[in-house]
Amino acid sequence: MSTGIPLNENIYWTGVNDRQTGLFEELWPIPNGISYNSFLILDDKVALIDAVKDISLDRYLEKIRGLLAGRRTIDYLIIDHIEPDHSGAVKILREIFPGMQIVGNKKTMDLLAAFHDIRDNLLTVSDGDTLDLGRCRLQFHITPMVHWPETMMTFEERHQVLFSGDVFGGFTALDDGIFDDEITDLGPYEDEMLRYFTNVIGKYSVMVQKALAKIAGLDIRMLAATHGLIWRNRSRHAIDLYDRWSRYEAVDGVVIVYASMYGSTEKMMEAVARSLESEKAGALRVHNLARVHASYILADIWRYRGVVLGSPTYNTGLFPLMDHLTRLLENKMLRDRVAGIFGSCGWSGGAIKELGDFVKRMKWELVAPLVEVKGSPGAEDLKHCALLGANMVKRLRTGKPWGVNTGGLP
Repeated sequence: MSTGIPLNENIYWTGVNDRQTGLFEELWPIPNGISYNSFLILDDKVALIDAVKDISLDRYLEKIRGLLAGRRTIDYLIIDHIEPDHSGAVKILREIFPGMQIVGNKKTMDLLAAFHDIRDNLLTVSDGDTLDLGRCRLQFHITPMVHWPETMMTFEERHQVLFSGDVFGGFTALDDGIFDDEITDLGPYEDEMLRYFTNVIGKYSVMVQKALAKIAGLDIRMLAATHGLIWRNRSRHAIDLYDRWSRYEAVDGVVIVYASMYGSTEKMMEAVARSLESEKAGALRVHNLARVHASYILADIWRYRGVVLGSPTYNTGLFPLMDHLTRLLENKMLRDRVAGIFGSCGWSGGAIKELGDFVKRMKWELVAPLVEVKGSPGAEDLKHCALLGANMVKRLRTGKPWGVNTGGLP
């Protein structure tokens, strides 16, 4: 019987891996799965930190029962975040352990009633409250709107473990180990951590900064989020990543995102890309909206400072997939990017105007020239595309406005 994986002599990982779900939140692809992390603390009192999605209850309950060995019960279930991927098991846990007290803040309890119709045997905690388990003591830090109104973090003082809810989480099932120091190459895990942040958490970056400030005084030795790796060796590194991302910091590089129906916009993209390559723009990522899910594009745009968007006009407006991407970016409220735009049209324009309006709404800096071509691009049009790439590189190198144009075509 599986009994979970020890974090230390008192705390065990009792989470499960989900390799069946194709889309997280029915939106974001998770080809490598995702973990739902839950933790059991065995002390004079037994506490379970968060639950899991109801897709994997058999494996989850097997771990818990193995640790309790038929001789103990769960005294407390602490809910740091009540979204159903962390509370799907609450009802069955309540049936198996009827004396279990559910611990959360006031907003947790309101949502607990709404989602699970549970209204009794509750322990409501406020910011800074503590709960003694024996040798271990839990300290509660309410961190609202990262990314639901009831979110909080629980700090176990004896072993200095921060159970952080969704903050510091990431996509990917834990196949190679559950701890950061068990992973030879952290790069893919950090990529999926960024994608999780941009897809799920990024809209609430201001609140993430407030949460980070709240936990800044804690001596954290281990980070245990509700998804992804448990950081027992490089917790500071994970905190630094979230700090940079939630401050909208970007690294050198440019992302080109384009759509092309009959090849004209693609030719323009190639001219921009060649210019960026020849000018040594740093990292260059090119995404065809018809081939790459927006989930991955969002992550790259969050990572790199330069963004170049290319779209054909479709029914006098933006190509639908580009329209979808710009709406996602507006929803995520990403700041401080330098943008270039280009596009093509047939019988009527419209895409360039909409892209220009989008950049203005985002308060991004717009680099000239804005290039719009009717029909197929000619030699002069492609020169303008190359100039756009060159001006983008100069702007990113100097850190000062270069050829900025806030409206109209060159």
